[in-house]
Amino acid sequence: MIQHSYSLTTTAVTQAQIWKLISDIDNWKSWDTGVTSSLLHGRFETGQYFTLQPQGGPKVRIQLEEVRNNEYFRDLTRFPLAKMYGEHWYEVTPEGLKLTVTMTMKGLLAPLWNKIVMKNIVAGLEEDVQRQIEAAGKL
Repeated sequence: MIQHSYSLTTTAVTQAQIWKLISDIDNWKSWDTGVTSSLLHGRFETGQYFTLQPQGGPKVRIQLEEVRNNEYFRDLTRFPLAKMYGEHWYEVTPEGLKLTVTMTMKGLLAPLWNKIVMKNIVAGLEEDVQRQIEAAGKL
């Protein structure tokens, strides 16, 4: 298993603002420069899925494994002999809203898929979270 996390606490946005931004998957490309297209199939809830096409990559199907409104969601992307999980927490604290993203790769070919896919995601987490905060602040 390979795992990386990034956290940031901010007072610039509320939990409701960030959740509105994140749950609107169809518009991720408006704030995420790494996304060419994204489309939610159904509602933003446990068991549904979305398709996402990263810049320079093929479309992938991503399942929403668990969704707790305004607080947390975990997504799952399946690769041959590996699974990648993205966990996203939005926690209200006395210091502000704490945003945490944890990326995990599991499976026999986890090292390979980490090298091909996840390492690039992890490298951009700080910038990605900053863009989320900026975009959510405009809602």
